Amino acid sequence: MIDIQINNVSIEFEVGKKILDGLSFQVDQGERVGLLGRNGAGKTTLLRILTGELRPDEGEARAAPGKRLGLISQIPVYPAGYTVEDVLDTAFEHLKAMEAEMTALAERMDTADKAELARYDKLTAAFEAGGGYDTQVNLNKVCNGLGIPAGMRAQLFDSLSGGEKTRVNLARLILNDTEILLLDEPTNHLDLHATEWLEDYLSRYKGTVLAISHDRWFLDKVVKRCVEVKDGKAEFYSGNYSFYVEEKERRFQEQLKQYEKEQAKVHQLEEAAAKLRLWAFLGNDKLYKRAFSMEKRIERMQTVDKPTKERKLTMGFGEKEFRGDQVLEIKDLAMAFDQRTLFSGVDLEVIGGERIALLGDNGAGKSTFVKLLLGELEPTGGKLRFGPTVKVGYLPQMVVFDHPERNLVDTLLWDLNCTPQEARDMLAAFNFRGEDVFKEVAALSGGEKSRLKLCELMSRKINLLILDEPTNHLDVDSRNWIEEAVRAYEGNLLFVSHDRYFINEFAERIWMLEDQRITDFKGTYREYLDFLERQKAYAKGAAQPPKEEPKKDKPKRPGGTKELEKKVRAAEQAVAKAEERQFELSQRAEEVSDNYLELQKVYEEQKVLEEEIAHLYTVWETLAAELEEMKQ
Repeated sequence: MIDIQINNVSIEFEVGKKILDGLSFQVDQGERVGLLGRNGAGKTTLLRILTGELRPDEGEARAAPGKRLGLISQIPVYPAGYTVEDVLDTAFEHLKAMEAEMTALAERMDTADKAELARYDKLTAAFEAGGGYDTQVNLNKVCNGLGIPAGMRAQLFDSLSGGEKTRVNLARLILNDTEILLLDEPTNHLDLHATEWLEDYLSRYKGTVLAISHDRWFLDKVVKRCVEVKDGKAEFYSGNYSFYVEEKERRFQEQLKQYEKEQAKVHQLEEAAAKLRLWAFLGNDKLYKRAFSMEKRIERMQTVDKPTKERKLTMGFGEKEFRGDQVLEIKDLAMAFDQRTLFSGVDLEVIGGERIALLGDNGAGKSTFVKLLLGELEPTGGKLRFGPTVKVGYLPQMVVFDHPERNLVDTLLWDLNCTPQEARDMLAAFNFRGEDVFKEVAALSGGEKSRLKLCELMSRKINLLILDEPTNHLDVDSRNWIEEAVRAYEGNLLFVSHDRYFINEFAERIWMLEDQRITDFKGTYREYLDFLERQKAYAKGAAQPPKEEPKKDKPKRPGGTKELEKKVRAAEQAVAKAEERQFELSQRAEEVSDNYLELQKVYEEQKVLEEEIAHLYTVWETLAAELEEMKQ
């Protein structure tokens, strides 16, 4: 059954500039489809057409009739005085209507006829199937998963921030048991825990999902098919985001080869036609006709357009030479606001060359920690000290320029004290070319402003780069630009991010801010996730030990204690060997970080190895427990 049908949809907001131009595709029941494309490609416009907010100029876009459809980015207007709890309760309106009708029927059950009895039975079954008896349990579960605490549930909905409203609306749609979910950047305002919860929910969700997202990790975990909106039309990829990237590159190379082959043939025919025309000029009319025929053939041949890619960065950071091993020393650092402690007792040390991800839930204090490093706030306790030769560069989440009325060239002339030619060269390295360099800074998108700020930072000699949510609200192309710039940088890096793709790419050390302290993990993000899984497995095993039987009834293990000791040692060696291989793969991932296809192979091998290590730990823990038991 088809849940979403897009048929030849076209729409334009400016005359002659079609956003969508004959877009057509369908989404079948239960499918998970990612809608990809640059900012401005028309993705959100399509969702607005599906919900009926916009009407297309041509074609139609519709969802299956009779199915509940919900759009995450669309925040409804609620009556004044509605609390968050009131908004969440609207998800159960259809269940409350059933319950009211059931109550009314129950009150006249003694005099009810067969039709009313049948109606009562039908309502009871539907109420139970719809979770009518578990509404409070489901409400608490969803609120806990999406980080909506009891205090927020009591607040007025209108008093929430945009991100908090988005979370509440997402919870409402999930509780409403929507059958078709349209997601427009659902992870933008979610922290890592909430995003992981949403991914787990969608993995069990039985409905249909059409998702716009620039969160590549989210797309890899959730979607099974991708539709890219390009030049107003649809291009199809039968896999997740990683498949899309690989397949897009394969198609590019295939089109490039076809174009080059065609151009070589055209060049050969053009040379032949030119010679025929020359010979025809000497008096042979037949050769002139052949030349004319050959030129017509050339016109018919030229059917393949030359494929293009975004230009890559041609400029690197001018890092300041770093002297000494110590970049940053933090001793007993504490910070509190209005009797609320964000963190305390923080002791950390950073040495040259480290790349650190500062992670934590929204509101944990990550941005405050960054402001302490930048000297914008004073700690309530402890101290921090930078090395004497450290020079800091900072890219904030929301980039603001002091004079947004200036154009790009003038901005660099004033901020960097460079020549006009140097400014043009630097801007060209960041893909600001032609008339774009004379745009006002105020007219730039968020991604373009971040790119311009990075252009400035690259020109200043820094050796500690601090980034605060550098990829937030950026499309995939802009994220690739940011990543390419960071990849070119060789100094120390400290960044706050919820973008797991970015974290996995650059983090070599994890600072997890939670429970008013910072846990320091020296390793990559995947190694950190593996560490957490081992902790969970250990805690689960410790919390739920196997029931012991009387020792006299237990069969003796063949070979006794010595044989079991050998097996424990063998299990330990197997774990050590697997972890050595894990370290080798992490080094291999760094070596091939610029080669996406090779990097994917390494990641696949790492994934298999992680499962193997988890199994080996289980075997080792089981054998060790049995050995300990036999020795008692």
